[in-house]
Amino acid sequence: MSGPVILASRSASRAAILTGAGVDFQAVSPGVDEDAVKVEILARGGGPRDVAVDLADRKALAVSRRHPGLVIGADQTLELAGALYDKAENLAAARERLRLLRGQTHNLHAGVAVARDGAIIWRDLVTTTLAMRDFSDAFLEDYLTNEGVQALGSVGCYRLEGPGAQLFERIDGDYFAILGLPLLSLMDLLRREGALPA
Repeated sequence: MSGPVILASRSASRAAILTGAGVDFQAVSPGVDEDAVKVEILARGGGPRDVAVDLADRKALAVSRRHPGLVIGADQTLELAGALYDKAENLAAARERLRLLRGQTHNLHAGVAVARDGAIIWRDLVTTTLAMRDFSDAFLEDYLTNEGVQALGSVGCYRLEGPGAQLFERIDGDYFAILGLPLLSLMDLLRREGALPA
């Protein structure tokens, strides 16, 4: 065995993915200033994909410097027409975000990195393309009423594992990556490192 598996995140969604897959882990907050990192990356000409990879690395490294074992860092960004979007702060902002995405195709970039002893040993980036249908304003209001603050938990204001599935007409890519963690490639790495049975 390679020591404990640690998720450098307090994300309920990522924890649920690992738990559902039978991965034994503990969750530790990475303490990374994500907003400052995004500003830094965008200022040097990076884009949404770079933000997802860099933040996954930094989260894994921040926890790996304090804890032994395999540390998983992850981040997800939403890209529409080349622009990076952050999580909506309230339901009014979620309404505007969904109106912006309605009838459009956007990308979710899910970065994941694994660190050990303060060094990155593996990383992956999975991009998923999602086409949102041209839903009615009445549907949007009903959706936000039913989802409430749960809509604020993801950058796209939707939970694909919940009513958010009704927002889409087509999805191309990895379901787990949409939820925030590219699971299949990660489990392959964990098996190679002895953290999961082969």
